[in-house]
Amino acid sequence: MGDVAMTVPVILALVNQYPEVKITMVSRPFFKPIFENIPNVTFLSVHTNHQHKGIFGLYRLYKEIKHQNIEQVADLHNVLRSKVIRFLFALSGKKVAYTDKGRKEKKELTRAENKIFKPLKSMFERHVDTFRQLGYDIDLSNPVFLRQMDIPLKAQKIIGNKNQKWIGIAPFAHYQSKTYPMDLMREVISKLSENPNLKILLFGGGKKEMKLLEEFANENKNAFNFAGKISFDDELHLISNLDLMVSMDSGNAHLAAMFGVKTITLWGATHPYAGFSPFNQPLENCLTADRNQYPLLPTSVYGNKNVAGYEDVMRSIPVNDIIQKINSNLA
Repeated sequence: MGDVAMTVPVILALVNQYPEVKITMVSRPFFKPIFENIPNVTFLSVHTNHQHKGIFGLYRLYKEIKHQNIEQVADLHNVLRSKVIRFLFALSGKKVAYTDKGRKEKKELTRAENKIFKPLKSMFERHVDTFRQLGYDIDLSNPVFLRQMDIPLKAQKIIGNKNQKWIGIAPFAHYQSKTYPMDLMREVISKLSENPNLKILLFGGGKKEMKLLEEFANENKNAFNFAGKISFDDELHLISNLDLMVSMDSGNAHLAAMFGVKTITLWGATHPYAGFSPFNQPLENCLTADRNQYPLLPTSVYGNKNVAGYEDVMRSIPVNDIIQKINSNLA
């Protein structure tokens, strides 16, 4: 989800600066609501478990895309499936370009020995490079965001009207190495709930996550759990109305940032230097684990690599630092 959301600021800039360009966004159907309000963008759903499964399914997808009168192809994912599609378009004489994910530099950033600890090009800049290869010189210096949307009726019934500051908290990530310990997150939510001028909106997915978020909501009168209670479309509407999002290095951070919502991210085994920090957010809003205590950080690009002795890196991010960062962004 984060990979998809990170394409949005670049696509918004493209359609704003080149209004004559028509875009067909090809992705999983779940992500369609993200692109529904972007002008000049149509969405084509990919079903990799059904009609687009395997090599024959990819050829079927290629023909479906081709029927959209495609003239150029920008592969923003650069994985095996998208490589096959762009290869077929290149064979047919269409101009193609793909995003260089900088795997070599990221390996240098995350390796244990001879680590090169420096900021790498962001994914947004890498996507800009891709479109530049196709002839579109996109400028991100004046960022464009998705517009704020109406608060869904179903969400209003849970949280009421927006009379206070709304803080979103998305405390989970795909990998444990990127997830702030739940006992500390419980403390963060408890401290925030002491402020009657705040409402805390909890986001997540999965049965275990839903149960834990429900516990957090029951423990704090101004905390509200939305996991499993509203659709993804309604969740996007709700996120667009936040005053602040607190997230791990995960998709919810990028969903909030594409609306221009202030976003604070917590980083464990991963690091914003790898180029995945949320769009147009200051680096100081990225709270990272203590590299003095854990000098091998970052140990992973995506959080999928475990290093012995580094299981508790996120405990080196103090609760009070998170609270202070939240308060300074809301001031």
